[in-house]
Amino acid sequence: MFDVKNIVFDMDGTLLDTVDDLLDSVNFALETLGYNKKTKDEVRLAVGSGVTVLFEKMLPNGFNNPDITVCIQKFKEYYSNLKTSKTKPYDGIIPLLSELKKRGIKTGILSNKFDRGCKMHSRLFFGDLIDYAQGEDEFNGIKRKPSPMGLYKLLDEIKGKKENTVFVGDSEVDIQTAKNAGIPCISVLWGLKSKEFLAENGGKIFVSSPLEILDMI
Repeated sequence: MFDVKNIVFDMDGTLLDTVDDLLDSVNFALETLGYNKKTKDEVRLAVGSGVTVLFEKMLPNGFNNPDITVCIQKFKEYYSNLKTSKTKPYDGIIPLLSELKKRGIKTGILSNKFDRGCKMHSRLFFGDLIDYAQGEDEFNGIKRKPSPMGLYKLLDEIKGKKENTVFVGDSEVDIQTAKNAGIPCISVLWGLKSKEFLAENGGKIFVSSPLEILDMI
Protein backbone atom coordinates (compact mmCIF):
# COMPACT_ATOMS: atom_id res chain seq x y z
CA MET A 1 0.00 0.00 0.00
CA PHE A 2 1.19 3.51 -0.85
CA ASP A 3 0.28 6.81 0.77
CA VAL A 4 -0.75 8.42 -2.51
CA LYS A 5 -2.09 11.89 -3.19
CA ASN A 6 -0.86 12.12 -6.79
CA ILE A 7 -0.74 9.51 -9.55
CA VAL A 8 1.18 10.23 -12.74
CA PHE A 9 0.48 8.03 -15.76
CA ASP A 10 2.32 7.33 -18.95
CA MET A 11 -0.02 7.72 -21.94
CA ASP A 12 0.63 5.33 -24.85
CA GLY A 13 0.31 1.74 -23.71
CA THR A 14 -0.87 2.74 -20.24
CA LEU A 15 -3.97 4.92 -20.54
CA LEU A 16 -4.52 4.77 -24.29
CA ASP A 17 -4.24 2.06 -26.92
CA THR A 18 -2.61 4.23 -29.60
CA VAL A 19 -0.58 1.75 -31.59
CA ASP A 20 -2.85 1.63 -34.68
CA ASP A 21 -2.87 5.42 -35.08
CA LEU A 22 0.88 5.53 -34.50
CA LEU A 23 1.33 2.84 -37.17
CA ASP A 24 -0.77 4.77 -39.69
CA SER A 25 1.08 8.02 -38.95
CA VAL A 26 4.53 6.45 -39.16
CA ASN A 27 3.72 4.75 -42.44
CA PHE A 28 2.23 7.94 -43.89
CA ALA A 29 5.47 9.78 -43.15
CA LEU A 30 7.66 6.98 -44.46
CA GLU A 31 5.68 6.44 -47.67
CA THR A 32 5.54 10.19 -48.36
CA LEU A 33 9.33 10.19 -48.48
CA GLY A 34 9.63 6.95 -50.42
CA TYR A 35 10.44 4.49 -47.63
CA ASN A 36 8.91 1.07 -47.01
CA LYS A 37 6.05 0.69 -44.55
CA LYS A 38 6.59 -0.82 -41.11
CA THR A 39 4.61 -3.54 -39.37
CA LYS A 40 2.55 -3.07 -36.24
CA ASP A 41 5.05 -5.06 -34.19
CA GLU A 42 7.97 -2.95 -35.46
CA VAL A 43 6.22 0.25 -34.41
CA ARG A 44 4.95 -1.20 -31.13
CA LEU A 45 8.45 -2.16 -30.04
CA ALA A 46 9.94 1.18 -31.11
CA VAL A 47 7.66 3.61 -29.24
CA GLY A 48 8.25 4.94 -25.74
CA SER A 49 11.22 7.29 -26.04
CA GLY A 50 9.71 10.07 -28.14
CA VAL A 51 9.21 10.75 -31.81
CA THR A 52 12.88 11.43 -32.62
CA VAL A 53 14.00 8.07 -31.24
CA LEU A 54 11.04 6.43 -32.98
CA PHE A 55 12.24 7.62 -36.38
CA GLU A 56 15.85 6.83 -35.56
CA LYS A 57 14.59 3.25 -35.39
CA MET A 58 12.28 3.53 -38.41
CA LEU A 59 14.71 5.09 -40.91
CA PRO A 60 17.84 3.62 -42.52
CA ASN A 61 20.94 5.15 -40.87
CA GLY A 62 18.78 6.45 -38.04
CA PHE A 63 19.57 9.95 -36.82
CA ASN A 64 22.06 10.42 -39.69
CA ASN A 65 19.32 10.00 -42.30
CA PRO A 66 18.90 13.37 -44.04
CA ASP A 67 15.11 12.92 -44.17
CA ILE A 68 14.57 12.45 -40.43
CA THR A 69 13.50 16.04 -39.71
CA VAL A 70 10.98 16.12 -42.56
CA CYS A 71 9.75 12.65 -41.63
CA ILE A 72 9.07 13.74 -38.05
CA GLN A 73 7.25 16.84 -39.33
CA LYS A 74 5.04 14.74 -41.64
CA PHE A 75 4.31 12.34 -38.79
CA LYS A 76 3.28 15.12 -36.42
CA GLU A 77 1.06 16.80 -39.03
CA TYR A 78 -0.72 13.56 -39.87
CA TYR A 79 -1.05 12.44 -36.25
CA SER A 80 -2.41 15.81 -35.13
CA ASN A 81 -5.05 15.85 -37.87
CA LEU A 82 -6.41 12.32 -37.73
CA LYS A 83 -10.08 12.43 -38.72
CA THR A 84 -11.00 8.87 -37.75
CA SER A 85 -8.94 8.00 -34.72
CA LYS A 86 -8.40 4.35 -33.83
CA THR A 87 -7.10 5.36 -30.42
CA LYS A 88 -9.16 4.46 -27.37
CA PRO A 89 -8.73 4.16 -23.60
CA TYR A 90 -8.01 0.66 -22.35
CA ASP A 91 -10.88 -1.10 -20.61
CA GLY A 92 -11.12 0.03 -17.00
CA ILE A 93 -9.20 3.29 -17.40
CA ILE A 94 -12.19 5.65 -17.25
CA PRO A 95 -13.63 3.93 -14.13
CA LEU A 96 -10.17 4.11 -12.53
CA LEU A 97 -9.73 7.82 -13.23
CA SER A 98 -13.30 8.56 -12.11
CA GLU A 99 -12.72 6.81 -8.79
CA LEU A 100 -9.40 8.60 -8.25
CA LYS A 101 -11.17 11.91 -8.80
CA LYS A 102 -13.86 10.95 -6.25
CA ARG A 103 -11.11 10.19 -3.74
CA GLY A 104 -9.50 13.58 -4.31
CA ILE A 105 -6.30 12.13 -5.76
CA LYS A 106 -4.59 14.40 -8.30
CA THR A 107 -3.80 12.83 -11.66
CA GLY A 108 -1.30 13.69 -14.35
CA ILE A 109 0.09 12.38 -17.61
CA LEU A 110 3.81 12.35 -18.38
CA SER A 111 4.48 11.18 -21.92
CA ASN A 112 7.27 11.20 -24.48
CA LYS A 113 4.58 11.95 -27.07
CA PHE A 114 5.18 15.46 -28.41
CA ASP A 115 3.54 17.96 -26.06
CA ARG A 116 0.80 19.18 -28.43
CA GLY A 117 -0.31 15.61 -29.17
CA CYS A 118 -0.16 14.67 -25.49
CA LYS A 119 -2.35 17.57 -24.38
CA MET A 120 -4.74 17.04 -27.30
CA HIS A 121 -5.31 13.39 -26.39
CA SER A 122 -5.64 14.16 -22.69
CA ARG A 123 -8.41 16.70 -23.35
CA LEU A 124 -10.13 14.54 -25.96
CA PHE A 125 -10.27 11.28 -24.01
CA PHE A 126 -10.15 12.30 -20.36
CA GLY A 127 -11.32 15.90 -19.97
CA ASP A 128 -11.19 16.96 -16.34
CA LEU A 129 -10.32 13.46 -15.14
CA ILE A 130 -6.67 14.43 -15.73
CA ASP A 131 -5.38 17.47 -13.87
CA TYR A 132 -2.33 18.15 -16.05
CA ALA A 133 -0.64 16.56 -19.06
CA GLN A 134 3.01 17.05 -19.95
CA GLY A 135 4.49 15.77 -23.20
CA GLU A 136 7.92 15.90 -24.80
CA ASP A 137 8.97 19.58 -24.89
CA GLU A 138 12.75 19.73 -25.10
CA PHE A 139 12.52 22.95 -27.13
CA ASN A 140 11.33 24.61 -23.91
CA GLY A 141 13.88 22.87 -21.72
CA ILE A 142 11.81 19.90 -20.49
CA LYS A 143 13.88 16.80 -21.21
CA ARG A 144 12.01 13.67 -22.18
CA LYS A 145 11.74 10.60 -19.99
CA PRO A 146 13.67 8.99 -18.35
CA SER A 147 14.66 12.45 -17.16
CA PRO A 148 12.46 13.32 -14.15
CA MET A 149 12.30 16.97 -15.25
CA GLY A 150 8.82 16.67 -16.79
CA LEU A 151 7.57 14.93 -13.66
CA TYR A 152 8.82 17.76 -11.47
CA LYS A 153 7.14 20.33 -13.73
CA LEU A 154 3.89 18.35 -13.61
CA LEU A 155 3.97 18.15 -9.81
CA ASP A 156 4.59 21.87 -9.64
CA GLU A 157 1.55 22.47 -11.86
CA ILE A 158 -0.75 20.34 -9.68
CA LYS A 159 0.91 21.51 -6.43
CA GLY A 160 1.92 17.97 -5.49
CA LYS A 161 4.90 16.53 -3.64
CA LYS A 162 6.90 13.61 -4.96
CA GLU A 163 6.79 11.94 -1.51
CA ASN A 164 3.08 11.26 -2.10
CA THR A 165 3.37 10.36 -5.79
CA VAL A 166 3.44 7.09 -7.70
CA PHE A 167 4.20 6.64 -11.39
CA VAL A 168 2.25 4.19 -13.57
CA GLY A 169 3.62 3.05 -16.92
CA ASP A 170 4.11 0.18 -19.33
CA SER A 171 7.78 0.46 -20.33
CA GLU A 172 11.36 0.32 -19.16
CA VAL A 173 11.52 4.09 -19.74
CA ASP A 174 8.77 4.59 -17.17
CA ILE A 175 10.56 2.38 -14.64
CA GLN A 176 13.76 4.39 -15.09
CA THR A 177 11.89 7.69 -14.88
CA ALA A 178 10.39 6.75 -11.54
CA LYS A 179 13.76 5.56 -10.29
CA ASN A 180 15.40 8.82 -11.35
CA ALA A 181 12.69 10.77 -9.50
CA GLY A 182 12.91 8.59 -6.41
CA ILE A 183 9.29 7.44 -6.49
CA PRO A 184 7.57 4.01 -6.82
CA CYS A 185 6.59 2.67 -10.23
CA ILE A 186 3.63 0.43 -10.97
CA SER A 187 4.12 -1.43 -14.25
CA VAL A 188 1.00 -2.33 -16.22
CA LEU A 189 0.75 -5.58 -18.17
CA TRP A 190 -1.84 -4.57 -20.78
CA GLY A 191 0.56 -2.26 -22.65
CA LEU A 192 3.36 -2.59 -25.16
CA LYS A 193 5.93 -4.60 -23.17
CA SER A 194 5.81 -8.05 -21.54
CA LYS A 195 6.12 -8.78 -17.81
CA GLU A 196 9.37 -10.65 -18.44
CA PHE A 197 10.86 -7.66 -20.26
CA LEU A 198 9.72 -5.23 -17.57
CA ALA A 199 11.10 -7.42 -14.76
CA GLU A 200 14.44 -7.68 -16.56
CA ASN A 201 14.49 -3.88 -16.69
CA GLY A 202 13.81 -3.27 -13.03
CA GLY A 203 10.03 -3.66 -12.75
CA LYS A 204 8.93 -4.85 -9.30
CA ILE A 205 5.22 -4.00 -8.95
CA PHE A 206 2.78 -5.24 -11.61
CA VAL A 207 -0.94 -4.95 -12.28
CA SER A 208 -2.99 -6.83 -14.85
CA SER A 209 -6.01 -4.49 -14.86
CA PRO A 210 -6.49 -0.78 -14.12
CA LEU A 211 -8.78 -1.20 -11.10
CA GLU A 212 -6.10 -3.23 -9.31
CA ILE A 213 -4.31 0.10 -8.78
CA LEU A 214 -7.07 1.13 -6.37
CA ASP A 215 -6.07 -1.74 -4.06
CA MET A 216 -2.57 -0.28 -3.73
CA ILE A 217 -3.43 3.22 -2.55
